[in-house]
Amino acid sequence: MADAGFRADASRETVVLAGLATAALACAVVYMTLGVRGGWDFVLPFRGFKLTAMVVVAVAIAFSTVIFQTVTQNRILTPAIMGFDSLYAAIQTALVFFLGSRELAGIDPNLRFTGEAALMVVFSVALFRWLLSEHGRSIHLLVLSGVVCGVLFRSLASLLQRVLDPNEFSALQDLLFASFNSIDVGLLGVTSVVVVVSCCRLLSIHRTLDVLSLGRDAAIGLGVPHKHMVTQLLFLVAVLVSASTALVGPIAFFGLLVANLAYIAVGHRHRAALAAAALIAIIVVVGGQTVLEHVLKLDSVLGVVIEFIGGIVFILLLMRGAYR
Repeated sequence: MADAGFRADASRETVVLAGLATAALACAVVYMTLGVRGGWDFVLPFRGFKLTAMVVVAVAIAFSTVIFQTVTQNRILTPAIMGFDSLYAAIQTALVFFLGSRELAGIDPNLRFTGEAALMVVFSVALFRWLLSEHGRSIHLLVLSGVVCGVLFRSLASLLQRVLDPNEFSALQDLLFASFNSIDVGLLGVTSVVVVVSCCRLLSIHRTLDVLSLGRDAAIGLGVPHKHMVTQLLFLVAVLVSASTALVGPIAFFGLLVANLAYIAVGHRHRAALAAAALIAIIVVVGGQTVLEHVLKLDSVLGVVIEFIGGIVFILLLMRGAYR
């Protein structure tokens, strides 16, 4: 009976993932071909780089959110709770405040991307090493510390923004909202490599992740080195979030949206949940960008729309008590 139930679940997962993969591929094809009026030799590379960037960011956010929720044992938390978005905003504000928007625009994009991602990873690693040391500190204290750091970074950014020149503040606002319209294709190479390597590592330990989701005591009882594994997972989450945030900007609720849709679609087994979350993220980003650009003809920021929908989902999850 148990084997029959397992095979039925596996068959259902396969069907759902196949449907999601087909939908994601369809969104990609429509995005690449809809409304083409120029030469294909220009349109395909131009849209292809943009499509690749959207896929990389979508997969990074999906994987990082699912893993973070596994570590924290909570379905309404996202890596943004650790203060990544606030740190990104503080970095951008400080750069505009001390350098000015013109000087900032003249900085090599690769150097700027590397510096921003490195700062966020260093911050997270320092926080993890301190709070997950041998002194018995828990993951809950880690999350609480992330919230406090986020408030601190937001306050510092707000202080600097209040004394900025209005023109500089206007330029800063463009940097603080996630946008898929202004992605630097020159940064795609390193970001893609980082995301692919991190995601492959996470998929290779999906069985360990399933055990880890049972809780700390159960995982230790089943032979999982809990502290070492949690530290490694949080580091990979930090790398994924830092890379995607430095590339397009912060998206706080996007991961929450796609992760919970993935749980509804395929359950909580990580091999299926990670794949489903990534495919759903691709559908949302590529499909949404296609609708905004080529159907509604709007020069809008998709990140704002996603944040609005994700915020509604967050409130609904809180009302339903779906935080375990």
